[in-house]
Amino acid sequence: MFSAVIGIPVSFLAFWFLVALHELQRLLWQVLPGQFGLQAPPWWWPLPLLTLAGAIVGLVVTRLPGRGGHVPAGGLHTGGLTPSALPGVVLAALAALPLGAVLGPEAPLIAFGGGLALLFRDLVRTPATPPQSNALVGAAGSAAAIATIFGNPVVAGVLLMEVAGVGGPQLFAVMLPALLASGVGDIVFTGFGRWTGLKTSHLDIGLPRPPTLDAGDVVWGVLLGLVVGLAVHLIVTGGKAAAVFVSRRPLPHTVLCALAAGACAAVYALATGRTPEEVASSGQTALAQMAADPHLWPAGALVAVLLCKGAGYALCLGSLRGGPIFPSLFLGGAAGLLAAPLPGFGVVPAMAAGMAAATAAAMRLPVSSVVLVVLLLGNVESVPVVVLAVVVAFVAAELLPQGPDIPPLPPPGGGRPPAGRAPRPASSRP
Repeated sequence: MFSAVIGIPVSFLAFWFLVALHELQRLLWQVLPGQFGLQAPPWWWPLPLLTLAGAIVGLVVTRLPGRGGHVPAGGLHTGGLTPSALPGVVLAALAALPLGAVLGPEAPLIAFGGGLALLFRDLVRTPATPPQSNALVGAAGSAAAIATIFGNPVVAGVLLMEVAGVGGPQLFAVMLPALLASGVGDIVFTGFGRWTGLKTSHLDIGLPRPPTLDAGDVVWGVLLGLVVGLAVHLIVTGGKAAAVFVSRRPLPHTVLCALAAGACAAVYALATGRTPEEVASSGQTALAQMAADPHLWPAGALVAVLLCKGAGYALCLGSLRGGPIFPSLFLGGAAGLLAAPLPGFGVVPAMAAGMAAATAAAMRLPVSSVVLVVLLLGNVESVPVVVLAVVVAFVAAELLPQGPDIPPLPPPGGGRPPAGRAPRPASSRP
């Protein structure tokens, strides 16, 4: 009952939090350049904005409780933050995301929703027993908040289930073979049903079906999943290295990493003549535009955005505050669009395989990656390619060296960090 009630104020406040992020980004990247007589942000626009973002986030990390939330390179988290950390989480997100961080809003939303749920529980004086109640209430609040960005409660529920580690290592041990077998089985079933003309009984309500997959989509999709999974894993490893660099001197090194991310966007704009916002952002808007008008992205621009946004993504993962999902979706979609002209490949299965592999390698949440990409695409014919790309990318990323552990940051106001290594997040190697 409490979880049902708590979803109302949490989702309401999360909605306005997202509205604030959107309006600030529109103000800084669309309205403000027009005030200076510019039709679009010039190449140098990300440099001062991301430098300011680094300074604010660095101050939040060193001065406020909760350090602005978790380091994005460590994956998504559901617990560990108290209501006292909410101001830092909100301020860090409002500073980093609209100013051009190559991160998404999902991690701040998870922390925001979980913190609000615990705050409301304390305000109504609901008992905090048994000990698991903190985790349960926090997860309920996080799910209510994250559903506002994905627009689907199924994605929120599955994502929080995997992030919270429900089922432990057995979840991955059972789910990966099951995903792989179901994906292969669907291809075999579809192949026999379409290629021979024979039919079997299955669920079909008569809606028109999109173009069917062929062998090229499956083969190229698996290969693309492997390449994209390896590339995104290298980016995340670079983000962990950046986090180690930032931990040595949080404030100045956060500013340096943010400035370097701004330089990536500036180089992209100089090299392509396109807007630097295509690099200095989460990629959510650009991905929708790419899917709607893929012909507006020539091969040179795709290569440039993959290189520059990948580098900026790694720097922001280790220094600023935000989530890893939306930039990985964009990078996977861009890689898929670049590979779409291969013989027998298509734009839809190529982008599906790329996005699925990128999210699986970035989040290490295979089931959530499948559900998210399938619901985003709305194309049931691409489900087998999505499943195979997710499994291939996940396994490839798990078999590679995982990079350095992210060291704990010093407590707010200075002092020595706690001894020992930071705990590995639930979304990392099972």
